[in-house]
Amino acid sequence: MRVTIPRNPGTVAGMVMAVFLVLRIPEAHCREAPKNFVYQFKGMCYFTNGTEHVRLVARQIYNKEEILHFDSDLGEFVAVTELGRVCAEIWNTQKDLLAEFRAYVETLCRRNYKETVGSTVQRRVEPTVTVSPASTEAPNLHNLLVCSVTNFYPRQVKVKWFRNQQEQTAGVGFTPLTQNGDWTYQIHMMLETIPQLGDIYVCHVDHPSLQSPITVEWRAQSESAQSKMRSGIGGFVLGLIFLGVGLFVHFWDKRGKAPWEKKGKTGAGLKSLC
Repeated sequence: MRVTIPRNPGTVAGMVMAVFLVLRIPEAHCREAPKNFVYQFKGMCYFTNGTEHVRLVARQIYNKEEILHFDSDLGEFVAVTELGRVCAEIWNTQKDLLAEFRAYVETLCRRNYKETVGSTVQRRVEPTVTVSPASTEAPNLHNLLVCSVTNFYPRQVKVKWFRNQQEQTAGVGFTPLTQNGDWTYQIHMMLETIPQLGDIYVCHVDHPSLQSPITVEWRAQSESAQSKMRSGIGGFVLGLIFLGVGLFVHFWDKRGKAPWEKKGKTGAGLKSLC
């Protein structure tokens, strides 16, 4: 079974599509069937406001062409092609067949909705948000900032760029919404800008899984400031290395002497034996 979530977060309709292998399929054709043919039977359950209104559309497909379908809102079969018209006229006279298809709204659609809603419609996975530059970080040069929003569900997401608390609309681009294959999505929002020293950029992400939006900052720094920061980090790491070596030598010198190097009679006896 596959569940399709509406793309517009404001809508309240959902759809479940399944191949109804359990249904009693009427005669595949209303004429003599050729030697080779493909017959498909598919059903779609449409939900509005949960299960407030449920509509079943069961499609009959012959050689990749829909010939007719059953519409639960109408309560009967509706022809799409001439071959389907003949079948629909016959099946609409069979009261037991119509009653069976009408009952699938309850026995199939509503039942499957209750069993799958927890892992589909109500499923929520919070996004991971990171911001990184895609080119040189030197000021007064064009820079491309990338806000990566990954591993979220459902697909509805809003991503905005702010510069010094002002929303940015110029120079904004984004990648297509990509499905990861594990029921999560990702999208990347780019901002082309000329960062000035002290500018604060913020990627603002809103998603149904969040109680409040996620905001991630990126601050523009001068090249000299970045060099000083890198030098400071390097010096700190070297200091830790030298400190570690010094402590190792100190404790080795204090506790690592061989027994015969220690003072006392036992040491003298060992020396004579050697």
